[in-house]
Amino acid sequence: MARAGLTAERVTVAGAELADEVGLDQVTMSQVARRLGVKDASLYAHVRNLADLRGRIALLAADEKTVRIAEATAGRAGRDALISYANAWREYAHEHPGRYMATQTPIDIDPALAADAPGPRRAVELTYGMLRGYGLAEPDLTDAVRLLRSTFHGFVALEAAGGFAHARTPQQSWSRALDALHALLEHWPPSPEGDS
Repeated sequence: MARAGLTAERVTVAGAELADEVGLDQVTMSQVARRLGVKDASLYAHVRNLADLRGRIALLAADEKTVRIAEATAGRAGRDALISYANAWREYAHEHPGRYMATQTPIDIDPALAADAPGPRRAVELTYGMLRGYGLAEPDLTDAVRLLRSTFHGFVALEAAGGFAHARTPQQSWSRALDALHALLEHWPPSPEGDS
């Protein structure tokens, strides 16, 4: 019988909090159970296993990050939208490192849960919408999305690992990187003939 008050959502939030503290790859069902003050077996009435829990953490994080980006970019376009989008991404990664990694790690997510999760779909809509403001269309949209994700994730991952040990601050480099991305998006090179 499931413990009163314990839900899949509570288990997921506890797992997400733990991931932020110790790293996503260090989360175990036993640690989550201890955090909630229950026996390990109690969790299995709400999540199938550790893989299911990680999938739920990924969906929770995708929704949180997307809401933050949507709020930051509302009513903005062009450079302002890009900078607000990027800063919201980076702030989320700093504040919730374990959850953030769940959004960047290939995780096998239950298709039924994924189908009901608004975060990933809304993230795509927000990103493509922002980039359409630069006049991009396919296949350039997909290429630009991959460039932004690579730049943002690469930067925050290196920053988190202490990879910017230089007198120039990471914030200064981040600001210049965003200026460079804006300039590139405004002057996006045409696709080669026959590219599809």
